[in-house]
Amino acid sequence: MTLDLPAADAAPKKTLPDAQTVTSVTHWTDTLFSFRVTRPASLRFRSGEFVMIGLPGDNGKPILRAYSIASPNWDDELEFYSIKVPDGPLTSRLQHIKPGDEIILRPKPVGTLVLDALLPGKRLWFLATGTGFAPFASLMRDPETYERYEQIIMMHTCRTAEELTYGAELVQNLRHDPLLGELYGEDFAKRLMYYPTTTRQDSPFMGRITDNLSSGKVLQDLGLPPISPETDRAMICGSLAFNVNVKKVLEDFGMREGANSDPKEFVVEKAFVGEGV
Repeated sequence: MTLDLPAADAAPKKTLPDAQTVTSVTHWTDTLFSFRVTRPASLRFRSGEFVMIGLPGDNGKPILRAYSIASPNWDDELEFYSIKVPDGPLTSRLQHIKPGDEIILRPKPVGTLVLDALLPGKRLWFLATGTGFAPFASLMRDPETYERYEQIIMMHTCRTAEELTYGAELVQNLRHDPLLGELYGEDFAKRLMYYPTTTRQDSPFMGRITDNLSSGKVLQDLGLPPISPETDRAMICGSLAFNVNVKKVLEDFGMREGANSDPKEFVVEKAFVGEGV
C-alpha cells in the first residue's frame, strides 16, 4: 500500500495567533509611518478605541503594545499610525513590515476616547501630539461625530512641519469627502477646523497646545468664541506629561474629566504609544 504525501511546498502556511495581513505601508518621515491590515470579520469597535497589536519576539513570545485604530468603525480594513524607535522592542521590528506580512492583532477594542464618554455639547476639541493623532483620525472620519457636534477643532502639535504631514493630508482629504459633503452640505468643510502647530521649526502656527489654549491664541487665530463647559467638549491623546498638562488647562476652564461609565466634559487616553515602544 502506498500513501500519497503532499509536497513540501503544499503544506499549509503557518500563521501567527490572531494574525492579520498587512495590506499597505506608508513611511511619512524617518520616524513616522502608517499601515493598514485586514480586519477580523468579528471585530466591532467604536471609533477612537485601541487594540493590542504586535509581533513575535526572539523568544517566541509576542511583543504587544496598545495602538489606537486610526480608521473609522465602518472601514473594511484597520489603519494604524506609529513612530519608529530604533531600539524599541516592537517598533524596531514593526517599521520593517511590508504588504503580505502578518502581525498579531488581539480583537478586544477598549479605550476612553469615544463619543459616549462625553456629555452632549456643541463644539468638540481633539488635542494631540505626535502619533496621538491616530484616534482622532478615526473619529474625524465617523459621520456620528458630526451628528453630535456642530463644530470639530483638531489641534495637533509636532516638532516639525514634516511630522504633521499624515494629519494634514487626512484633514484636507476629509474636507473634500463626497459622502460627508453630501450628508452635511457645502458648509461641511467649515465645520472641521484644523490647527497644526510646530515647536522646533518655523511654521504659520507655532507653540504648544497648552500655551495656545490657555492664552486664547487658538481662539483668536480661528475666530472662535471663548471655551465654556456648557458647550465645549474635548479629547486628549499624547505623552503622559502632555496629558497631565492639558488636563490642568481644561480644568481651569471649568471642565471635568469623564469616562465611559461617567460622561463629563473631557476624556483622556492613558494607553498612548510613546517613546521606547
